Amino acid sequence: MTSYAFPPAAIPSLPVVGSTARYPVSRIFCVGRNYHAHALEMGNPVDKSTMKPFYFTKTPSTLIESGATVPYPCGTRNYHYEMELVVAIGAAGFRVAESDAERMIFGYAAGLDMTRRDLQLVAREQGRPWDLGKDFEKSAVCTPIVPRGNLGVLTSGVISLQVNGETKQSADISQLIWNIPELLTDLSQYYHLQPGDLIYTGTPEGVGAVKSDDRISGHIDRVGDISLTIGQPE
Repeated sequence: MTSYAFPPAAIPSLPVVGSTARYPVSRIFCVGRNYHAHALEMGNPVDKSTMKPFYFTKTPSTLIESGATVPYPCGTRNYHYEMELVVAIGAAGFRVAESDAERMIFGYAAGLDMTRRDLQLVAREQGRPWDLGKDFEKSAVCTPIVPRGNLGVLTSGVISLQVNGETKQSADISQLIWNIPELLTDLSQYYHLQPGDLIYTGTPEGVGAVKSDDRISGHIDRVGDISLTIGQPE
């Protein structure tokens, strides 16, 4: 029996709709600039004919379930929401063809990629990694996972977000620059994708800052509703 110097952390996990079993999360991949309008608002237009998707990661310990209240994070004065469709992987895949991508999908969730935007932009301008801006405690918010079932590969559906009841983001999944099979195919060229991997597929335009006491709510058709309340600074 293995002896540890201190008790290991619990495995991050999410509820699964219609099941008592939970989905254990091993990795979180995030897709950058995957809606044209968002890429433009960030000052980095995307030409799919000459560019490939790009990714950043969040550690699984950043995961927090929808409905939580999180403290306004330290080190930032520009704390942003990003509403995203999340794909949960349920079967291993490496160098997968687009025609084979569906079998890898366990299900879907609604997610928030919370971002310390000021720190991200400083890192971007200096050509440094985005970790301080993206990979911090309680920054990967997620709903329970809806099993793929009859949903198949999602190709359309409204994705929206409100802050204190006011709509800030509204788009359709059909506007993804790289769709789900394309993302799984591309990402699997670089990683052996495994059950437990989550892929945040990108956010539409309309990202913006929130402050303490703000309430975020979001919706993705056929996937679910997400909520988050911003607490006081630590």
